[in-house]
Amino acid sequence: MEKALLSETMFRALPLGSVKPAGWLLNQLHIQAEGLTGHLHEHWKDVGPDNGWLGGEGDSWERGPYYLDGLLPLAYLLEDDHLIAKVQPWIEWTLQSQKKDGSFGPSHLKTVNTEVEDQDWWQDFIMLKVLTQYEEVTHDERVIPFMLKYCHYLKAALLKYPLKEWAMARGADLLLSIQWLYERTGEDSLIELAEQVREQTMDWSTLFDHFPFWRKQKEWDHRIHVVNVAMGIKAPAVFYRQTQNDWEKESVYKGIKSLMTYHGQAHGMFSGDEWLSGTHPSQGVELCAVVEYMFSMENLVRILGDGKFADILEKVAFNALPATISPDWDAHQYDQQVNQIICNAARRPWINAPDSNIFGLEPNFGCCTSNMHQGWPKFVASLWMATQDKGLAAISYAPCQVVTTVAEEVEAQLDVKTDYPFREQVSIKLTLSENTEFPMYLRVPEWCEALEIKINEERQQVETMNQGFAIVKRLWHDGDCIEVTLPMQVQFEERNNLAVSVTRGPLVYALPLGEQWVRVQERERFHDWEIYPKKAWHYALLTQAEPQSRFTKDKVERQPFALDNAPIKLIVKGRLISNWIMENNSAGDPPLNPIPYPHAPIETLELIPYGAARLRIAEFPALY
Repeated sequence: MEKALLSETMFRALPLGSVKPAGWLLNQLHIQAEGLTGHLHEHWKDVGPDNGWLGGEGDSWERGPYYLDGLLPLAYLLEDDHLIAKVQPWIEWTLQSQKKDGSFGPSHLKTVNTEVEDQDWWQDFIMLKVLTQYEEVTHDERVIPFMLKYCHYLKAALLKYPLKEWAMARGADLLLSIQWLYERTGEDSLIELAEQVREQTMDWSTLFDHFPFWRKQKEWDHRIHVVNVAMGIKAPAVFYRQTQNDWEKESVYKGIKSLMTYHGQAHGMFSGDEWLSGTHPSQGVELCAVVEYMFSMENLVRILGDGKFADILEKVAFNALPATISPDWDAHQYDQQVNQIICNAARRPWINAPDSNIFGLEPNFGCCTSNMHQGWPKFVASLWMATQDKGLAAISYAPCQVVTTVAEEVEAQLDVKTDYPFREQVSIKLTLSENTEFPMYLRVPEWCEALEIKINEERQQVETMNQGFAIVKRLWHDGDCIEVTLPMQVQFEERNNLAVSVTRGPLVYALPLGEQWVRVQERERFHDWEIYPKKAWHYALLTQAEPQSRFTKDKVERQPFALDNAPIKLIVKGRLISNWIMENNSAGDPPLNPIPYPHAPIETLELIPYGAARLRIAEFPALY
């Protein structure tokens, strides 16, 4: 096989632990640790002591590795010894499970009459991602030899048992680990294995280059499974590192455009109540797809260096992710809706079961129960990245602390203090072991028309690259302070049927409907809930009336994504309309020609951040 080169990425990921959360984001991780992530193994047998990845007889496929893929970065980002102690048995069993041939983990050989018929690889891909994070944060010397031995085994095994089904659709996740390993060892055989895996992986590049799925899908295909698609969108860029074919890079942009054109939702995701499902705001979006799309965007901005992917990442992270998990992280949905007027066990025009949009421990299916945990921790780890010219890049302005090296091994600490995205101001204080020159890439979001940068209170004239970053290169001094202001304008974004969504910066805003939580299954902990509205939902917005923003609290509460804690509200005008009705247990299409009730007054409506409202309208008919 002809050897291929591995091209450089535009940015480089900082090792896990280099970026630590602060402010409201740190609180999110603590809430997560106090809820499902920190205690799931105590209440859900699928990741309990009998799990196959702990040597038991229970679930031995994806659920254990999925859970660990979120639990491990959470534990180390919080520096929580209690959580780290929960991680360690999984790691130790996995490392000790490796056989002489290099294989590891619970056996997944499928046999017929004692003859091996097939081999499932998918669960190994996830555990390899876990091990890369573990090595970065602990420097455990066993990990790299373990992975090398497995890769040598895999190179031969794939000739007999090539990637199929889920593994074939998700081969890019394996490539990420192989490329990671190659960058640390330089072993040529890994490039050969990477080419072997790429050739066996689903051809996402061609699919996104000529996207065929332009309506709601009704027949099963791995290419229309929403989680596969959320994972697959990064594949062309991962392939590009090996092929250097520019059209593969371009297919990423084409794919995102097609997905948002034919299946896009107001919160930044594309629909998928299992399969791609069109643009109707009452179609569901699976939680697994949300966290995997975030992971894809984190890798796309790393590989291609385009701030557009960070824009998408923030929109999904600040809206779709918190909206589909309870504020105390004690319950989650399988599917969320942009227009979600009731959460109950009822038939909807979805592939998924009637309970898929209730909040609970395991609604519909357990994949999201185990996979949801990676969202916030991996977002934190990706807030800042290193640049190839020995600088740093701000991927998102969420509060954090960064500890790394810049220039010629100068120790640097950045303290990012902000209430972004609820506020516009960001303060970045530098602590340096010595004064040094290096570039700082500060992201300029597409929605921000007049970003302002001050250094030590002096306004800077900076040039924005065509990929959405302003570069400041100068001699930095210990104690320098960068102030970034990102003015946020309220915008009405047009949707189908001339409906509108309302945004301000990266946040989508929604009309809250009040929430009556009704427990429908009681457990020791992590109960199941239906939610019923307390207010009318069928409003149209007067889009000619100028909306206003109002800060409702002086400080951002511990959990800003809660109904009563919204740190900002948008004041808009609306009227109740008579021709918007429920259909199939959900809000129907926003009417193209909304008809107000004859005597319905114009009302002042308060919209709150989408992620804070579990019942909401976020796509409105428009009255002009």
